[in-house]
Amino acid sequence: MSLLKPSAALLGVSALLALPAAIAAERVQVVTSFSILADMVENVGGEHVEVTALVGPDSDAHVFSPTPRDARALAEADLVVFNGLLFEGWMERLIDSSDYAGPLVTATDGIDRLDYHGHDHDHAHGHDHDDHDDHGHDHDHGHDHDDHGHDHDHDDHGHDHDHDDHGHDHDHDDHGHDHDHDDHGHDHDHDDHGHDHDHGHDHDHDHVHGDYDPHAWQDLAKAQVYVGNILDGLIEADPDNEAAYRENAERYIAEMQAMDEEMRRLIGEIPASTSVITGHDSFGYFANAYGLRFLSPVGLSTEAEPSAADMARLIDVIREQNVKALFHENMTSPAIINQLAEETGLPIAGTLYADALAAEGEASTYLGMMRHNAQTLHDALAEPGHDDHGHDHGHSHDHGHSHGHGHSH
Repeated sequence: MSLLKPSAALLGVSALLALPAAIAAERVQVVTSFSILADMVENVGGEHVEVTALVGPDSDAHVFSPTPRDARALAEADLVVFNGLLFEGWMERLIDSSDYAGPLVTATDGIDRLDYHGHDHDHAHGHDHDDHDDHGHDHDHGHDHDDHGHDHDHDDHGHDHDHDDHGHDHDHDDHGHDHDHDDHGHDHDHDDHGHDHDHGHDHDHDHVHGDYDPHAWQDLAKAQVYVGNILDGLIEADPDNEAAYRENAERYIAEMQAMDEEMRRLIGEIPASTSVITGHDSFGYFANAYGLRFLSPVGLSTEAEPSAADMARLIDVIREQNVKALFHENMTSPAIINQLAEETGLPIAGTLYADALAAEGEASTYLGMMRHNAQTLHDALAEPGHDDHGHDHGHSHDHGHSHGHGHSH
C-alpha cells in the first residue's frame, strides 16, 4: 500500500500540471492580423480566448511577410480576424496557403468608410466626403462593404446594416468574385477579402489600399462597429459562451464611449487652425472624428517614399500654415520626420501610435493608445481658452464632412 501512495500523489501532481494546458486548449484559438485587433478580441473574449497577433506590437503590417509558421497558426485557429479595406495586402494569400476553413471576421464590415484620393487630406472641420452621406449607406461607388454577407444587428450607431447588399450586387468590391456567403463569407473562395487583384494595383505603391482609407480604428465610433463584428465571430466560433461575450462587448463599448468623450475634451482645446505632421497618412478617421488637420509626406502605406518635390511642398505648407510640431509614429522610420524637423526648425513633440500598439506602457492597449495619442497632441498643441475648435463635432461622425482631398500638401 505504501508503494501506491507516492504513485497516487505523483498522478495528482501530474493532473494539476496538465490542467493549465487543458484549459488553454479549451479556449477559442483566435488569430488576428495585427496587435490592435488582438487587444479588441481579448477584451471581448476574456478568459475564453487565446489570441495570437500575426503582426505584433511596434511592428508594421504594411511590410509584413507571412511565414509558414503563420500559415500553421491559421490552420489551427478557431477564428480569424482581420481589418479589411486592403489594409493587409498579404492576408488573402496567407488564408489560401493555410487551408483555414473556419469563421472569418472582417472588422471593418459595416463602417462608414472614408474615401481616399491621395495623401495630405484636409480633414479639417465641416467638410464632406464627396457628399456621400455615409450614414445612409447608399454607396454607388461600385463597391460593397467588403462584406461577407453579414447581417449585423449590432446597431452601428442607429444604422440597420443589412449587409446583404446595401443595394450592391456583390460583384464589385470583391473584385468580380462571386460570393455565395451567408455567414461571414465562409465559402473560403478567399478572393472576397477586399484584396485587390483585378485592378492592376502594384502592392509596392500606396494605392494598394484602394479607394478607401483602412485605418478606421482611429475613430472610436468606428471601433465600436469593430467590436460588434468581433462579437459575431466569437459567438459563431463558440456559441456556448455567447452571454459572456455579449457582456464583455457591452462593457468594452461603454469604455470606448467614455474614451471618446475624453478625447473630444482634449482635442477641443487645440486651435482649429492647427495642422499635424505625421510619418504616413494614417489619421484620416481621427481627423474626421475629432477635428484636426493631418498632413504626411507619404500616403497610406509606410512602404512609400516621398519624392524631393513632395518634401519641398510639405515644407512650404509647414511654413505657410499653423504647424507647431512634428510627430513620430511608433512603427515608421523616423528619418523623414527628422529631416523635416531639421529643415523647418520645428520640434518633434512625441510619438503617436497609428497601426500598432506599443510593446509596453499606456499605448500597449487600444484604448490606452487612443488616450496617449490625444494626450500627446493636447500637450504639444493645446492653448487655453480654445473650446472644441469652435466646431460642433458632436457625434455625427461623417455627417456632412466634406473632405477636400486632392488639394496640394
